[in-house]
Amino acid sequence: MSIDHSRFPYYAVIFTSKLNSESTAYQEMAVKMEELARQQDGFIGFESARSEIGLSISYWSDLDSIKIWKNQIEHKKAQDKGQSEWYSWYKVRICKVEREYEFRSTQ
Repeated sequence: MSIDHSRFPYYAVIFTSKLNSESTAYQEMAVKMEELARQQDGFIGFESARSEIGLSISYWSDLDSIKIWKNQIEHKKAQDKGQSEWYSWYKVRICKVEREYEFRSTQ
């Protein structure tokens, strides 16, 4: 994901998790939460990968937007379901991104 440099700094919410067991309901909720996050003020982008552990990173313009997202009612319901059904553990990290760079092959 590339961010317009005029947006620096911005924030990354890193969500690392381990599922108890994969389920269709979990995948549906994950898609719904990404779609909902994209509608929130301050949302910049999203990246995700899952194998033995899951790693989801959402990008936000400011800390207030992250707080509002954390307390968004549908997101709260998903968090509760995650704790009661889907995750054996998770960790959330909130980081300030001051710069970025990337490489892209021309092949």
